[in-house]
Amino acid sequence: MDNIKHLDCSLRDGGYYNNWDFNDDLINQYLQVLESINIDFCEIGFRFFNNNGFKGSCAFTTEEFLNSIIIPKNIRIAIMINANELVSNGEFLVERLKQLIPLKASQSKVDMVRVACHSEIIENVLPVFEFLHDYGYISCCNITQISDKTHEKLKELSCLLSSTQVDVLYFADSLGSLSVDKTKKICKTIKKNWNGPFGIHAHDNTEIALHNTIISLKNGASYVDSTVLGMGRGPGNVKTELLCSYLNFTKSKKNNLIFLTDIVDKYFSELKKKYMWGTNLYYYLSAKHRIHPTYIQNMLSDERYEDNEMILAIDNLKKQKCKLFNPTVLKNSKKFFNYTKFEKVDKSFVNNKKILILGNSNSLVEFNKRIVSYINKNRPVVISLNYIKNQNIAKKINYLAICHPTRILTEIKSIPKNMKLITPYSCLQRDLKNILKNYSKINYGLVVDDKNFKIEENYCVLNKALVLSYILSFLTSSNVKSISFAGLDGYANNSFLRKENNKILSKFKGLNPRKKFNFLTPTLYRI
Repeated sequence: MDNIKHLDCSLRDGGYYNNWDFNDDLINQYLQVLESINIDFCEIGFRFFNNNGFKGSCAFTTEEFLNSIIIPKNIRIAIMINANELVSNGEFLVERLKQLIPLKASQSKVDMVRVACHSEIIENVLPVFEFLHDYGYISCCNITQISDKTHEKLKELSCLLSSTQVDVLYFADSLGSLSVDKTKKICKTIKKNWNGPFGIHAHDNTEIALHNTIISLKNGASYVDSTVLGMGRGPGNVKTELLCSYLNFTKSKKNNLIFLTDIVDKYFSELKKKYMWGTNLYYYLSAKHRIHPTYIQNMLSDERYEDNEMILAIDNLKKQKCKLFNPTVLKNSKKFFNYTKFEKVDKSFVNNKKILILGNSNSLVEFNKRIVSYINKNRPVVISLNYIKNQNIAKKINYLAICHPTRILTEIKSIPKNMKLITPYSCLQRDLKNILKNYSKINYGLVVDDKNFKIEENYCVLNKALVLSYILSFLTSSNVKSISFAGLDGYANNSFLRKENNKILSKFKGLNPRKKFNFLTPTLYRI
C-alpha cells in the first residue's frame, strides 16, 4: 500500500445536507486541519450550473470563491462535475464544459477535476478527459452505482478508459450496497484491465464503508475518500478520523489527529446534531433494495413521515426502479392507498346514537369500572381506535376503526375474527385487502392528500392516515347524537402528538357544534 492518496470530500458530499453553504471560517480552518493531518486532496465542492433554489459557494466553487479562501500550500484542490450536465440527447456539449472549466490549471487553484459518470453515458463524455488533460488538470472518472455493474461491463469500461487521457479511475458505491466480496472482485477486474491508479468512494449504508475501503487498498487501490465524521449524502461516508487512524496504524501515512478534534468539536459535531446523518435501518434497507439514498434522506428530513410510513414507502420504492432519485417517485411512494370508486356506506348502526370512542391508554385500566358503568347505562356504540388489549373493555367494543396500513399489518393477528371493522377497505392495496377479506367491514373510504380536507358521505380526504381523524370524519358524515371519549390521555410525554391530536379534536368539534363532546377519563386535550 505505497503512495496512497487520501482525498477528503466533506464539503462536497456533506453539502447535500446544507446546500453547500459552509461559512468561510469553517472552510479556512478545515483546510488548515487537512494539511496538518496529511490529507493530499480536498474536494471542496461541485461545479453545478446555476439553477433554481439557493446553494452556497461550495456548490459552484468559482475561481472568485477559491481566491477568497486560504488554501495551504500542501493541499491540492479538487472539484466534481456531473457528466449528465454535459450531455444532451447523447451529444457531448463542449461549450457547457468550457463554462464550468474556463481556465487552464496553471491559472486556477483547482488541481483535480472528478467527473461523476453513470456507465450509460461514459462513452459520450470521453472528450471531457481529453479537454482536462489539455488544460493540465488531473482527471478522474468516477463510475457511479458500481454495485450494479457486471464483471463484463466493468471490464468493458476499464478497457475503454485505458485508451483515454483519464488519470484516475474511481468506483463509487453510490447505493451503499457493496459487499466485501464484490469489492474484491471489482478491484481485481479494474487492476487487470486498467493501466493507471484507481480508487474507491464508499458510502456507509451497511456500516462497512471503512472495511470496503481497506479491502480496496489491500487489492490495489491507491486513492481513497473520506469525510469528517462521515458527513455526506444519505448515511454518509468513510469517516476521515477512522481512515487516518488506520493509515497511521499500518504506517502508510502519518496523521496527527489532535488537529482534527478541534474542528470536529467546533463545527462538525454541531452539524451532525442538526442534520443527523449516519446509517440506520432505513439506509440499510435502501442499500439492500438498491434504492437511491436521497429518498431516505428526504423522508428523514420530512416530519410528515412517521417510522411506519417510511417502512411502507421503502417497500413501495423497492418495487420500482429507484436507483436514480426522482421527487415524483418519492411523492408517490407515500400513496399507500388505491383510489377507486367509493362504495355506498351503511350508517344505520350509528344514526341518532350515542358514540363512545376508546383510545388505548393507561386510563382505560385505571377507570375501567367507570367506563363499563357508562356503557351499561347509556348503551352507546363503542368504537375503538385500533386494537385495544384490555380484555374487560374489549368485550364491550362494537366496532374497531383502523385505517393505517402499518397498523393493519402489525395488529391484524390480535384482532378477533368476529370483530367488525370500520376501515377504508376498497382503497387499500391488494395485499391488505386479502388480510381483511374475512372480516365484517364498514367500508368508508380514505384519500390522503397533504393539501386538501374534505368529508363526504362515503369517503374523506385527510392530510394523514390518522385513525382519530378518520373515525371523526366518518361520524361527522353521519347523524350521531353525541360523541364521548375514554382513554385519550393526551400523550404526556409527547407534546408534538398532543398538539396534533388537539388540533384534530378542535377542528371536528367546530364541524359538529351541536354535538356534545365529552371525556370520561382525565385528558390533557383542551377543546
